[in-house]
Amino acid sequence: MKREEAFGLADERPVIGITMGDPVGVGPEIICMALARPWIFDKVRPLVIGDAGVMKLAAGITGKDQKIRIVEHADAADYSPGLINVLALSNLDTRTFYWGRPDRDTGHAMINYIERGIDMSMAGEISGLVTCPVNKTAMRLAGGKDPGHTEILARRTGTEKYAMMMAGKSLRVVLVTIHTPLKSVPAAIDSAGIETTIRLTCRSLRQRFGIAEPRIAVAGLNPHAGEEDMFGDEETRVISPAIALAVSGGINASGPHSPDTVFYHAAKGAYDAVICMYHDQGLIPFKMLHFNDGVNTTLGLPIIRTSVDHGTAYDIAGQGTADPGSFVEALEMAAEHARRLINTA
Repeated sequence: MKREEAFGLADERPVIGITMGDPVGVGPEIICMALARPWIFDKVRPLVIGDAGVMKLAAGITGKDQKIRIVEHADAADYSPGLINVLALSNLDTRTFYWGRPDRDTGHAMINYIERGIDMSMAGEISGLVTCPVNKTAMRLAGGKDPGHTEILARRTGTEKYAMMMAGKSLRVVLVTIHTPLKSVPAAIDSAGIETTIRLTCRSLRQRFGIAEPRIAVAGLNPHAGEEDMFGDEETRVISPAIALAVSGGINASGPHSPDTVFYHAAKGAYDAVICMYHDQGLIPFKMLHFNDGVNTTLGLPIIRTSVDHGTAYDIAGQGTADPGSFVEALEMAAEHARRLINTA
């Protein structure tokens, strides 16, 4: 497929690759439930990168009348409602398949799905990538060295500066550190890293979200943002200098804001995104608001990548009861961002 076709110039619907994620998690079934909605195909041409047998099993579990079709290339697919096109990279034995029980084979499969999806995006065969949840333990059993999706994406695309954003209709948060133990966070943050995160966020809000003049709030690390160093000095020593550098470069950034109030004001519309110092600082308020419809997207990559904001949900996998809301939002966001980049290219 030519790059312009993947990016929707021959067909206004962009081709979006969907990595199936952990085969024994809820990924396969939320894909089936989402793609059972005919209107999805008005916006996007979805291509599943995964396992046809598992997708067929998931379609049966969810009770959706869908035909699973194996394709070898994105341009060989028929993107019509009722069809799920699968680029089959694994052929797991569904006779010995147990939902919620990952192993080395499923770990190897999920790594392959991600890496192929990244390569296809980089080659212009697809216009964006939506990733379903993976299990880090199974990935390690299969020899994977990366702690998660974000790190695989950065390594595979050769990206040194990147950030994780969680995006919803009411709140967007971006993390300075991702999977860093809480006790290690103070030593892990520095002015250069925070400034880079602010700049990545500003650029992405402009280019991908279509916000001409982004308003970015930066959260402090300590209670009450340190309160003049009474509860910690990271705000004056590390965070404030980073904000000053960003502002001097023309970015509308403010802070450091007290973490116990900034998310409330952002959700009310005062800011377009909040920069957070560590994982739970941003994800706790975000998931309070967007547990079922939030989207995880990686900033700074040369490709578009969105994902669900939840895990593999082994406790309900294979029951056909998982909520596909986050996946639907991720698919729509990937398509919207692809179209926006096309129109501004």
